[in-house]
Amino acid sequence: MERQTDIRHGSYARRRAFIAIFFFAVLAVGLFVWNPDNLYLWIKAFHVIAVISWMAGLFYMPRLFIYHTDAEPGSVQSETFKVMERRLLTVIMNPAMMLTWIFGLYLAWSVYDFQGIWLQAKMGLVVLLTGVHIFFSRAVKAFARDENRRSARYWRFMNEAPTVLMIAIVILVIVKPFA
Repeated sequence: MERQTDIRHGSYARRRAFIAIFFFAVLAVGLFVWNPDNLYLWIKAFHVIAVISWMAGLFYMPRLFIYHTDAEPGSVQSETFKVMERRLLTVIMNPAMMLTWIFGLYLAWSVYDFQGIWLQAKMGLVVLLTGVHIFFSRAVKAFARDENRRSARYWRFMNEAPTVLMIAIVILVIVKPFA
């Protein structure tokens, strides 16, 4: 019986992710070449899609860590969590973070010329969010080596970090205080 944790399924998921990223990149390049009057709206839409994908991963990863913490190292359950964490990171979170930065920086440059205290504050918070992402990436590697030293309670607390940062970022983008 085949399982989703088999190597074959992992390479299939990775290949599908690369095809999706390639398609997304070709679509973005095509838009720049076509240069429609509403290019800003297209870039903004791609930015929002990337942000939603990245945030979904940032919300889900600590939940996986909470359950993984309770699994016995080397057990089938622990090995399954390792696969889930690695795939979430490499197939969804990393590409979504990169696309978020690419489209976000383009918008900050082309629309706002990197001006505005609200924009600079938002970019600072996105840097912190990227730091959370890097911290989670390191935790994935620690779990993969069965070297997690943190409790489920700690990961429950860390589950809130992306939420708090996201709330502040959304308020800065929508309300634009300090404008």
